[in-house]
Amino acid sequence: MSELTYTLTELMAVTAAREIMDGEVVFAGTGLPMLGAMLAQRTHAPNCIIIFEAGTIASQLAHLPMSVGDPRAMRGAAVAAGLLEVFSYVLQAGWVDVGFLSGAQIDRYGNINSTSIGADPRHPKVRFSGSGGACDIACLAQRNIIIALHEKRRFPDKVDYVTSPGWLAGGDARQRAGLVRGGPSVVVTTKGVMRFHPDTKEMYLASYHHGLTAEAVAEDTGFTLDITGAKETALPTADELHILREVVDPERVFLK
Repeated sequence: MSELTYTLTELMAVTAAREIMDGEVVFAGTGLPMLGAMLAQRTHAPNCIIIFEAGTIASQLAHLPMSVGDPRAMRGAAVAAGLLEVFSYVLQAGWVDVGFLSGAQIDRYGNINSTSIGADPRHPKVRFSGSGGACDIACLAQRNIIIALHEKRRFPDKVDYVTSPGWLAGGDARQRAGLVRGGPSVVVTTKGVMRFHPDTKEMYLASYHHGLTAEAVAEDTGFTLDITGAKETALPTADELHILREVVDPERVFLK
């Protein structure tokens, strides 16, 4: 076992950060996406460009914002406009390389439900806040990183409502539906990391977090999860943890 101690939030932030490549435009939301994007910018991807839904582009963050609308998100920004400019001139134009998403349900093809639980969305058992900008990001970013709490009820075989499309029914269904750009590339959860088979677009387990097993992750998933070849998630390094704690979030806004 590693001598380093870390929290689950720190492990997920580091894992998400490693998905971002240098020079990419990253559409980051509040919480873990911010942690991951800022960590990437201060480690292996110094030239990645962070944008926020509230209207800031290429922010030079000195302190972690509490939300996408926090004035701290505007520091050194190339553009400080509004939601319309970010979604139309940046996202819709195809400039966003990586978008972060989450939701109440995620199915085997990466479709996300953040609208309602129940067979009839007009009379739901539970009603959620809905899409916000998530559907736009799911459709228009070059690829998406999904962050999620891993529970069987949150990973059903099929979502009750498709708020944000993933690979739809798998295969080339997304392209046939007219969504010629993007799609989910990875799902980072509280139990492991899932990716998608290139042909079928079905989710498979790439890694399980330390202290768990591939079988345990599969058992807590609502569909048959391919665990062939799954290995343990790479642990955070001392340098990554130091930067995350002392530079990215020293005030412990999200690193409780």
